Amino acid sequence: MYCCFPEASVAKGFSVLPSKHFRKTSKSYHCAAKLNNITWIFHGPAKFIAQSNFLPFQRLSLHGKVEHNNAISTRFTDDHKTMLTTEEDTKEVDIMDLDPGMKPYKGHLEYRSRKYNEQKMLIEKHEGSLEEFAQGYLKFGFNREDNAIVYREWAPPAQEAQLIGDFNGWDGTNHKMEKDQFGVWTIKIPDSGGNPAIQHGSKVKFRFKHGNGVWVDRIPAWIKYATVDPAKFAAPYDGVYWDPKPSDRYQFKHPRPPKPKSPRIYEAHVGMSSSEPRINSYREFADEVLPRIRENNYNTVQLMAVMEHSYYGCFGYHVTNFFGVSSRSGTPEDLKYLIDKAHSLGLWVLMDMVHSHASNNVTDGLNGFDVGQGAQESYFHPGERGYHKLWDSRLFNYANWEVLRFLLSNLRWWLEDFMFDGFRFDGVTSMLYHDHGIDRGFTGNYDEYFGEATDVDAVVYLMLANSVIHNIFPDAIVIAEDVSGMPGLGRAVSERGFGFDYRLAMAIPDKWIDYLKNMTDEKWSMEEITSCLTNRRYTEKCISYAESHDQSIVGDKTIAFSLMDKEMYFGMSCLSKASPTVERGIALHKMIHFITMALGGDGYLNFMGNEFGHPEWIDFPREGNGWSYEKCRRQWNLVDADHLRYKFMNEFDRAMNLLDDEFSFLASTKQIVSCASEKDKVIVFERGDLVFVLNFHSTNTYNGYKVGCDLPGKYRVVLDSDAREFGGHGRVAHDVHHFTSPEGIPGVPETNFNNRPNSFQVLAPARTCVVYCRVEEAESGNKELVGAHEILGVVAQQKSLKESVAGLEDLAGSRQMRVVEVGDDASED
Repeated sequence: MYCCFPEASVAKGFSVLPSKHFRKTSKSYHCAAKLNNITWIFHGPAKFIAQSNFLPFQRLSLHGKVEHNNAISTRFTDDHKTMLTTEEDTKEVDIMDLDPGMKPYKGHLEYRSRKYNEQKMLIEKHEGSLEEFAQGYLKFGFNREDNAIVYREWAPPAQEAQLIGDFNGWDGTNHKMEKDQFGVWTIKIPDSGGNPAIQHGSKVKFRFKHGNGVWVDRIPAWIKYATVDPAKFAAPYDGVYWDPKPSDRYQFKHPRPPKPKSPRIYEAHVGMSSSEPRINSYREFADEVLPRIRENNYNTVQLMAVMEHSYYGCFGYHVTNFFGVSSRSGTPEDLKYLIDKAHSLGLWVLMDMVHSHASNNVTDGLNGFDVGQGAQESYFHPGERGYHKLWDSRLFNYANWEVLRFLLSNLRWWLEDFMFDGFRFDGVTSMLYHDHGIDRGFTGNYDEYFGEATDVDAVVYLMLANSVIHNIFPDAIVIAEDVSGMPGLGRAVSERGFGFDYRLAMAIPDKWIDYLKNMTDEKWSMEEITSCLTNRRYTEKCISYAESHDQSIVGDKTIAFSLMDKEMYFGMSCLSKASPTVERGIALHKMIHFITMALGGDGYLNFMGNEFGHPEWIDFPREGNGWSYEKCRRQWNLVDADHLRYKFMNEFDRAMNLLDDEFSFLASTKQIVSCASEKDKVIVFERGDLVFVLNFHSTNTYNGYKVGCDLPGKYRVVLDSDAREFGGHGRVAHDVHHFTSPEGIPGVPETNFNNRPNSFQVLAPARTCVVYCRVEEAESGNKELVGAHEILGVVAQQKSLKESVAGLEDLAGSRQMRVVEVGDDASED
């Protein structure tokens, strides 16, 4: 039995790339007991009774020692009741009730919960509420108050301070600031002649004198926009006073679309989204790239590098100005246009949030405020604790009152002023541990998570952050990037969890990298693949991905590049026969992405361009490449060219997303792997109402291959990677009904076929994935279901899926899906 247990992984190979961006790699170690040779995934209430035929989960440590963990057990119901995972099921439930294996660490859990409650109560006592505390931008930085501009800055070590800029000729003699008991400097500048003393768009800086008598100029910490003179090499940034007239402010025209049942995320970098070797703008991205994302049936966009970062090559991860929109791609109003346009297309927009560290840049960034003061007077920890040696960046002091105000307000600012729909928190592993996970393996032993190695201050901050986000916007989607597998990351704060909605399934891309680099196709293990894809914590949702931006950076290889290498440059023409390398590459590219999506989690992520196998890696302008933009773009012309094979991978990507649109299988609680045959190289599983059959064999095609299923009846193809419109050979008939046969003795699972009560036979060509849906009888009122999927262009031989959307919308209301929960399956077997 596989019960979504703690992900056991190793954080290894942290390396600093030429762009100073970082990579995270992991490897999963796991071993699971089985029930009658079937791998099960259960999502449901945790308070079950163990049966004698249930083998306990076993976890394999790095040293090969098998550890038994009885944290989760189950029983099979005999009354056909549905078992559901809903917020109501687990509301107010302690995570120790969900996972009894955590009970020995009750003291640690109570300690961090107490620290969270104490901090929250102090904030409420002195600031009114957590939500008010997170409106620091209404007090700090530049604000309009009583016909004047008021500027406030927290800088306790400063001996004197002035505001300088275009408005006073960069001479602060007449604009000195006053300091209060908390180290906050303030100046109020009345309007002159009915006009603000500082004009919108003026350059400004904070000038202060520190203990050694030296005056320094810094960009205001809460600045909302910062620019640099592009004509000057390595020129410093300037803060910009951003306060456009009401008529010039962007007004949102579209409400947020409904929250997606399961996020299908398109990870994108606006700057490198142009097909030309230059920096793209927010408005160009909105008008030219967003329609592509919508056309491929993604429902969520995740934007990278939004906050200002003075070094473009850092991919946006060395932030200098946390409240500032990256000026390379436009203004704050331009970014609002992008988000509004996305909402109009039905897309949610997430922001890549970097609160794990800050740029080491002194001139342009927050680090410039650190002039050697102690921890309680700085944004960062002093000494080694405040410096990340691999990332060359500064680390926040999450226990500091003003740091909490700054970071929590930052979250609310992007949610409310820009209408972002949530965040993907970067570098969570680095935050969680004092050693930042560097050169340390995470085996899944709970001692690694609940002890002195854990940074409780950072844990408390993340709990506060998720509380603020979900109190302000309950539907927000918040994702954690964590390689360690910290238990409780995806559970509510009220349950002693961290409050994230999802975690990234970071072990999955590493498995594919390992297979593609180190193994021939014949050595791929179907059991290892399914184990890796299903190895996730019970009741904590995951976003699966086969590859992200990490695998696309110079020095690494995308899946398509690993599969086809140099043949991507001269072997992709449809005008000649595909080589064996290209045939294999396109087939496995489709299979890897699809099984990762369908089996790997509760949502799915893809990085911009990987959906069609973009042939180039990403190399940001840097000294090592002559500051070239040649590899910092996306070649959309390749997928748009009808005579190139890139279109086939793109069409399949569009179809698999549309399949989830129609069947919502990612949101289903039913997930059962019934076959992982090492001999045949075939994987069969059920997700929701669908039956998935994947044949990874390089040459063998199986005619009349028997697959197990839950419900009796007749089944038809709804998605086929071998269809000609996806670059296949069209070997699978789409107009055939596959009738089921009963298996074994009713109520005696061991007599069934692969523990499934029914079966049907299919054609399973080599290197293909085919999905089947049960077709209801005509009198059930679901006859339209077949027609709807003929429109998909998957059953019928249509060229493009783009024209199908309108027809599908008309049919959506008439189709009724029967969602079979895990409890139904368990009882019938």
